Amino acid sequence: MQTIAERLKSAHLRMEQATANAHRPLNSVELLAVSKTKPVSQITQAYEAGQRKFGENYVQEGVEKIQHLRHLDDIEWHLIGPLQSNKTKVVAEHFHWVQSVDRLKIARRLNEQRPSDMPPLNICIQINIDDEQTKSGLAPADVPAFIDELTALENLRLRGLMAIPKARPSKEEQIHSLQQLEELFTRYHTNLSDFDTLSVGMSDDLEQAIECGSTMVRIGTAIFGSRN
Repeated sequence: MQTIAERLKSAHLRMEQATANAHRPLNSVELLAVSKTKPVSQITQAYEAGQRKFGENYVQEGVEKIQHLRHLDDIEWHLIGPLQSNKTKVVAEHFHWVQSVDRLKIARRLNEQRPSDMPPLNICIQINIDDEQTKSGLAPADVPAFIDELTALENLRLRGLMAIPKARPSKEEQIHSLQQLEELFTRYHTNLSDFDTLSVGMSDDLEQAIECGSTMVRIGTAIFGSRN
């Protein structure tokens, strides 16, 4: 049975190999440890092994963990799951990032509810790259107008794009989706100063995502084991 520290090391080795294979700089991809449904004790083990960025899918669970671990003030908390408008206030008050923004109403509420003594909230636009009915996210064609609206919100810092591509596609479908994302990201990465994050790739497909320009992979199972 591997420890969390050993699993983290293995994940980093996979990332380093994928980055080298893609002829990209060594530190050009970050690891977000997805800790949803996992206890604080396991997050603490990952922290002690050097991990600082953690992703939570569920607002209440995430807020409870943030409050429990507030003495570890260098942890960076990312909300990566859906966000309803009645929960924007608590998210704006606790998280450092929201990766799942796909509605102007949500963005405006986060902007209005971000405390004045906190830095701007980092956000990513969630893209529904495969046009799946069961998933949230903007269509790529809707991104330009959405970015125009977001840039006027002073308490938000637009950092990039996030996507959850189709599960178990053919290799051709997978590469097509990832290349579409990369093209969309590159278009704005060159024009917007803070637009530096393409969050795509998980335990099963991080190599392909890194090959297609991902700057942040979201890994849960390969670090913490199967979810409850």
